[in-house]
Amino acid sequence: MNDKQRLWLLLVAVLIIALFLLLEPILTPFLVAGLLAYLGDPFADRLEARGMGRTVAVTLVFSALILLLITAVVLTIPLIGRQLDLLAHAIPQWLEQLQLTLIPWLQKTLELPQGSLPIAEFKTAISNNWVTAGSMLGQLWGKIAGSSLAMIAGLANLVLIPVVTFYLLRDWDTLMSHIRDLLPRSIEPTVVKLTNECDEIIGAFIRGQLLVMLALGILYSVGLGFVGLDLALILGLIAGLASIVPYMGFFVGIAAASVAAWFQFHELMPLIGVALVFAVGQLLEGMVLTPLLVGDRIGLHPVAVIFAIMAGGQLAGFSGILLALPAAAIIMVLLRHAHRSYKDSAVYTAKD
Repeated sequence: MNDKQRLWLLLVAVLIIALFLLLEPILTPFLVAGLLAYLGDPFADRLEARGMGRTVAVTLVFSALILLLITAVVLTIPLIGRQLDLLAHAIPQWLEQLQLTLIPWLQKTLELPQGSLPIAEFKTAISNNWVTAGSMLGQLWGKIAGSSLAMIAGLANLVLIPVVTFYLLRDWDTLMSHIRDLLPRSIEPTVVKLTNECDEIIGAFIRGQLLVMLALGILYSVGLGFVGLDLALILGLIAGLASIVPYMGFFVGIAAASVAAWFQFHELMPLIGVALVFAVGQLLEGMVLTPLLVGDRIGLHPVAVIFAIMAGGQLAGFSGILLALPAAAIIMVLLRHAHRSYKDSAVYTAKD
């Protein structure tokens, strides 16, 4: 590439980023639809390879995606709502138990004066905040429900996601082919090679890691349910979501579940049960789920995953979070390419 071509590519990249930041408030449904289409395209390609028409294959995959989403919402939302109510009532009780047991022990062990740990004030503040939060949510919902424009916009987004998903999924291969045809011929082979590397990493991570998170969330929820925890579903889902970063789901889940089990039972056996559930989950993740569903070619370091998600949320809100991991994977591939180019360059191989 000459300097003029590099300048044009830089200007195009800057323009795309500027448009993304300007249009970010309306991009969420399109990004969600793009993610769903990206996840569903390999399945549609497999059905198409077996002789099925593209539209029929896309219709089957699209119907399966919609059915899965509806089933997940119908099954989990009521249960999560009930467990959030349980959590709202449990937190003040937990704080009261801390005040009666842990606080005296800490004061005695650390030789702290009476009243130096104001747990009663913490309890009152948290209880008031729960009430205030509920009141604020009620007021917010009232305003949303009372605003026809807000309701219309929300419904439009909900309707827009499946519509855009269907059309993107149907025309995915055509869109990719058009984009490839627009590339300058001098850089087309390199861009295609890098794009294939990015697709391999992004596909492995997103498709595989989502399945791993889902499997662990179900495993943890069911296991904690057998232990008898009232908050099994919420704790299992939190641990499953945290599993987007290796080992984070295990540590976050076992810590939260152990605290909940202790306050609920005040016995050792439930704690052992919690430890067994997460030990089994960690073994399955390391020995079965991750090798089978994700593979070993991702190369995204856990710290890079955490930083990418936080940076995406800071820069572009929810849309940035959706794009964080794909962007991190693309940057990683480009850095690998730059590293190889540097190792082959005269700057690195030159001798004094």
